[in-house]
Amino acid sequence: MKEIILIKNGELTLKGLNRCNFEDILIKNIRKSIRDLGECNIRKAQSTIFIEPKDESFDFSEALERIKRVFGIAGFSRACVCEKNMDDIIAKSPDYLRDDLKKVKTFKVEAKRADKRFPLTSPEICREVGGVLLSHFPHLSVDVHNPELVVNVEIRDYNAYVRGEQLQGAGGLPVGTAGNASILISGGIDSPVAAWCMAKRGLRLNAIHFASPPYTSPRAEQKVKTLLSKVARYSGTINLAIVPFTEIQDQIAENCPEDYFTLIMRRMMMRISQKLAAKSGSLALITGESLGQVASQTLPALVTTDYVCEMPVLRPLIGMDKEEIIEISRKIDTFETSILPYEDCCTVFTPKHPKTRPTLESCAEAEKGLDIDVLVEKAISETIYTYIE
Repeated sequence: MKEIILIKNGELTLKGLNRCNFEDILIKNIRKSIRDLGECNIRKAQSTIFIEPKDESFDFSEALERIKRVFGIAGFSRACVCEKNMDDIIAKSPDYLRDDLKKVKTFKVEAKRADKRFPLTSPEICREVGGVLLSHFPHLSVDVHNPELVVNVEIRDYNAYVRGEQLQGAGGLPVGTAGNASILISGGIDSPVAAWCMAKRGLRLNAIHFASPPYTSPRAEQKVKTLLSKVARYSGTINLAIVPFTEIQDQIAENCPEDYFTLIMRRMMMRISQKLAAKSGSLALITGESLGQVASQTLPALVTTDYVCEMPVLRPLIGMDKEEIIEISRKIDTFETSILPYEDCCTVFTPKHPKTRPTLESCAEAEKGLDIDVLVEKAISETIYTYIE
């Protein structure tokens, strides 16, 4: 019995003349995610993508596990391939659905005729298939309002397909359809979630991490790489720039008022990040800031950090509370890594009484003792690059 994977597009169905480009990028991303699981053909037709394995070595279970993390997919399912006639559909349905039907007591059949030349109407297909399933599984009853299992029969261009419940996809837009952006990644809970959120909107990610040895340990840097590897399961490969930040922090500690430490660090990070982002082809920066969550994320503080950056700064978490952010971090499996006790450079130099209502003028005055251009260029020249898969 031949089996394939059916994938339903999400927002892509709303696209106009660019829809084919979105679908082609989605197929490319799907192909990349399952490329090592066995040979298969991937084609598209009628808002559906078909994955057709070439032989029995194809790993269906792992393919489904990976496909559920590919952005741009509304739903997906395994399906049995049938000839476009009722005899073959009826013959294959009971055996193919046996394991699913044994687990439930109620079901219904839904049919979709993409090929209107098929001789039976959708209600007639439902009655025929439903009757056969009831005769094979006497414990079942039909419930058209609240069934435990919905059996789907689709009549399409070349074949008919029988499948059980559709699994929920990751939604969003295919990664790569919205351009490139750079995430400022720390070892905390927020920034990996922000990266995931923007990848879901179609952005291809680069990442920038600020390391401050000996104030931060190699384990803190490894923590960031682990977090990015978890995000990369959804976003694809992420190019990571690791910026040495120790000298800048020492200069800030020596030459700036303590209550401005965090603000000036953030301003220096923005200055460096926008230059690195431009090098990588990014059109925007992404941060994990949430309004009012900490002193450096008050509205006046955000204004002062954005002022030194000419590039747009995307903040997908800006209106979320901590519980909402934690919920997403658990969903994408970054939470347990994020709470490991390896500090990042921002937490090491947190002032006792941080400034919460800074002005542009006061920040400029506070960092007057720094040779900003020299520090920025030196940090960029010493940046180390790697990539995360």
